[in-house]
Amino acid sequence: MVVEAQTDIIAELRGRFPGVTAQETADGVPTAWAAPAAVRDVLRYLHRDAPRPFRMLYDLTAIDERTRTHRDGQPAGDFSVVYHLLSPERNADVRVKTALDGDAPSLPTITDLCPAADWYEREAWDMFGITFAGHPRPRRLLLPPWWEGHALRKEHPARRTEMGPFPLPDDAHLAYEEQMRFRPEEWGLATEGEDFDYLFLNIGPNHPATHGVLRLAVQLDGQEVVEVIPDIGFHHRGAEKMGERQSWHTYIPYTDRIDYLSGVLNEFPYVLAVEALAGIAVPDRARVIRIMLAELFRVISHLVFFGTFVQDLGMMSPVFYFFTDRERALSIISAITGGRMHPSYFRIGGVALDLPGGWEPMVRDFLAHMRRQLDEYLASVVRNGIYRLRTVGISELTSAQAIAWGASGPVLRATGLAWDLRKQQPYGGYDQFDFEVPVGTRGDTYDRALVHLEEMRQSLRIIEQCADAMPAGPYIAEHPLATPPPKARTLHDIETLIDHFLGVSWGPVIPPGEAMGRVEGAKGMYSYYLVSDSSTMSYRTRIRTPSFAHIQLLPHISRGLMVPDLIAALASLDFVLGEIDR
Repeated sequence: MVVEAQTDIIAELRGRFPGVTAQETADGVPTAWAAPAAVRDVLRYLHRDAPRPFRMLYDLTAIDERTRTHRDGQPAGDFSVVYHLLSPERNADVRVKTALDGDAPSLPTITDLCPAADWYEREAWDMFGITFAGHPRPRRLLLPPWWEGHALRKEHPARRTEMGPFPLPDDAHLAYEEQMRFRPEEWGLATEGEDFDYLFLNIGPNHPATHGVLRLAVQLDGQEVVEVIPDIGFHHRGAEKMGERQSWHTYIPYTDRIDYLSGVLNEFPYVLAVEALAGIAVPDRARVIRIMLAELFRVISHLVFFGTFVQDLGMMSPVFYFFTDRERALSIISAITGGRMHPSYFRIGGVALDLPGGWEPMVRDFLAHMRRQLDEYLASVVRNGIYRLRTVGISELTSAQAIAWGASGPVLRATGLAWDLRKQQPYGGYDQFDFEVPVGTRGDTYDRALVHLEEMRQSLRIIEQCADAMPAGPYIAEHPLATPPPKARTLHDIETLIDHFLGVSWGPVIPPGEAMGRVEGAKGMYSYYLVSDSSTMSYRTRIRTPSFAHIQLLPHISRGLMVPDLIAALASLDFVLGEIDR
């Protein structure tokens, strides 16, 4: 996964910071432990002072360690905070962890070093009760302000049956409603200027332009956007908590509901992480099938993006054409997997079913059709004069700014940086495929949309290569943690029958360890960071999504825009609420 030598950055840290220790992980990402008093200095060095620094805070999360048994070689602590940094210059990752004790652990904030840490630190407080001293807005992020407790702590209930009936008396309803009122002064926003008053406008949480239950509190000077405060969490479903109560196999259907437009692209990073923990090698045929369906879903997701994007600009007809093409692609998904939007098709070690007879003509017909359609969309939509007026030069973003905010995918590549995980750190067999990485020049609304369109062309190239060179062989690994024993063996002896029963009913016991599976999703880099405690279920399931990072940077690209341009900028980020809230 990581291109540079794994030990280089760890040796560098140990030489500069006495007390730093290393941890081996199943994913091979260099992982260093630092004392709480030193962790900010370590992060400052990595982020700013190191040669070719790690400019992107890719993720920040926590682990409740209090009931974990397999922690050999790791510092003792009740909680661990995990910082994941990425350096596009080095094409390398580094993970920094620190151990905390007590029921109210605390660390210094790094929001002054990494602006993207704002939401990540708020989420860690919201879910684990870890405070970050000096954070400018220490408040809940995903859970409502009246929530009691911290949902990802081990003592917090994980099932509805563990909790009593939910009461909502009238007085409580009114109190909850009042707590949701936007108060500008709480965000440091002025309500008036020297000779005028600002207007505060709520866009959402139920509004067509927000593509779901997202709320934007917008400060306006006339029609000009002064500030935008995104308010998220209305769609939070506890997907990470669910990962702690589902077996390794039975959690796969839940992954489809994160980016619910991208199907198997959700399943891909999860199974990669489990396979890294278990040491499972995926057969060649399964690898190519996975890539073919992943790229097909990339096209499906991009079609939804482009159709809804131009609709937000005021073009009403194109969305029907884009969605008609999406239906063509979904019919192929349905024929191969038996499902449509949420196929639950990938499995640990491979895929659920082999390709059915007749799959190839369907795929090739779709490729020919879509290439014609993309030419038509370029001519009729992208070259439209009004479309260009609405998009060119709107909400520009530089590569440095995008990296600082953790942007990835088309949002990052629109700035001119050809960073695509499929090229930079190939996974799952992508190194065997020939394709290009489309980039923009200005990082504006126009470039972000155009990159999506050109990426569909490249996905079609990859799908065609899959069809041309689909290998023979098994579609799933013959590994005891991936598949149950063959039926003939279960009829031969009782021990094998017991193994079959336990493997199907309880699921496999995955060896202890930590691993991240990461892919280039339709919207950007998307990963599952899994912790196994040698159980049939995950001890900690962390889901990192691109939409979470992209909506956090929305205020940065929106100041000074008009309200219609704010809607265009928002749509150009290609977000989905299931990813943001999880």
